[in-house]
Amino acid sequence: MLASKKKSNYLVLIWVLSIAIPVVVSILLFMPAKVDVKSGWVSVLPHLNAILNSATAVALIAGFIFIRKKQIAYHRLCMLIAFSLGSLFLISYVIYHASAPSTVFGDIDGNGMLDESELLQLGNSRVIYLIILLSHILLAIVVVPFVLLALFHAFNNRFDRHKKIVKYTLPIWLFVSISGVVVYLLISPYYQ
Repeated sequence: MLASKKKSNYLVLIWVLSIAIPVVVSILLFMPAKVDVKSGWVSVLPHLNAILNSATAVALIAGFIFIRKKQIAYHRLCMLIAFSLGSLFLISYVIYHASAPSTVFGDIDGNGMLDESELLQLGNSRVIYLIILLSHILLAIVVVPFVLLALFHAFNNRFDRHKKIVKYTLPIWLFVSISGVVVYLLISPYYQ
């Protein structure tokens, strides 16, 4: 009975985190006043985030290769690395967006707004950027409970359920990691 209660508590925690993370990130993105960090080091965080997303994608692909070769210990290690890197990314992302104004794609003069001449220069590239960004954000929200549930099932040796959920989790998580890097590459020329 105790083990069942403990598992139930973990499932509640997974759902609380799955809701709390996007809510907190949204608040930080849209809050009018930013936290004053008193340091320029925050400006390196988008670059760090791109590295973390790239490394996460590599760990996910390696983990997939290892499980296909039935090398479970290496698979487990890669997935724990991917989860750790993803967690570090989230912490870095929250710190950055809590303390720095959002960068606007195409904002050449750095005033935080797009004027008519900047919009003309962008053409369709802004639409492409926004499609990639929005799909990245939506799938990043969706993947959180899947990742947490996949880990939960793996740690509880419920590999039948783990396999069912990772069939969807891996491609979504991989897309989120790679599209995060693409978003960074597209917007990085506009960082101030």
